[in-house]
Amino acid sequence: MSYTIDDLKTLMARLRDPQTGCPWDTKQTFRTIVPHTLEEAHEVADTIEREDYGHLKEELGDLLFQVIFYAQMGQEQELFGFDDIVDTLVRKLLRRHPHVFPEGTLESRVDPDNRPTDEWIAASWERIKAEERAGKGETTDQEPASRLADIPASLPALTRADKLQRRAARYGFDWPDIGPVFDKLEEEIGELREAWANAQQDPAARDEVEDELGDLMFVCVNLARFMKVNPDQALRRTNRKFEARFRAIEQVLEEEGRVMEDESLEVLDAIWNSVKGVERSPGK
Repeated sequence: MSYTIDDLKTLMARLRDPQTGCPWDTKQTFRTIVPHTLEEAHEVADTIEREDYGHLKEELGDLLFQVIFYAQMGQEQELFGFDDIVDTLVRKLLRRHPHVFPEGTLESRVDPDNRPTDEWIAASWERIKAEERAGKGETTDQEPASRLADIPASLPALTRADKLQRRAARYGFDWPDIGPVFDKLEEEIGELREAWANAQQDPAARDEVEDELGDLMFVCVNLARFMKVNPDQALRRTNRKFEARFRAIEQVLEEEGRVMEDESLEVLDAIWNSVKGVERSPGK
């Protein structure tokens, strides 16, 4: 026997029962669950990036549990339930895909010999989302409050920078090609060096360092966008690479009976480079 989504909803209701439920689960609110939701989403991404598909089912289940948790709390407050979430999602996807569901229903079908172009799909998507923003009160009859209005401020900074740039680019505010982005990168490095030098003389100039470092990172996101690389994914990949190399240094020292804190930077750097050399060897 396999459990179903209805069984999961029943389980969640039992966990939240004020009399017989789990003390931890009954204390939670929409706000307190958010950090757990973000953590579970990142664990799904990490599992996929490591190609650990054997555990992906479990991680997706943990993420689904977050949705069920919100749905149960919404039902308790008479705001919405799980079925309302599903209904809203299906309606939105039907509305946003007229090239697949031309009549806005699951039953309707598009003519396979008359499929729209990618350009038409992109333009349609933007038009529909603009209509949705207007329906939510994010625009006026004259002008949108901002074409960036629906990009959540709570997104991770790298992800939000990428989304801000992509949205601006759709309206023509973009570099013509990658060349000027490299020029801008060098310009921002120079400005950061200057800001850092100023901060050594005047501690009040520390804010300038943060501003210039932010500008440099923003340009790096722009560079990633032109290269069609996800900046957050690229940084996570580098984090994993750094961690693996650092652990390799620890292992080398442990096998030789040495302690990292007793070694010079030159020694540690030499081991680091040897680890990199092994990584780059043929067949590795």
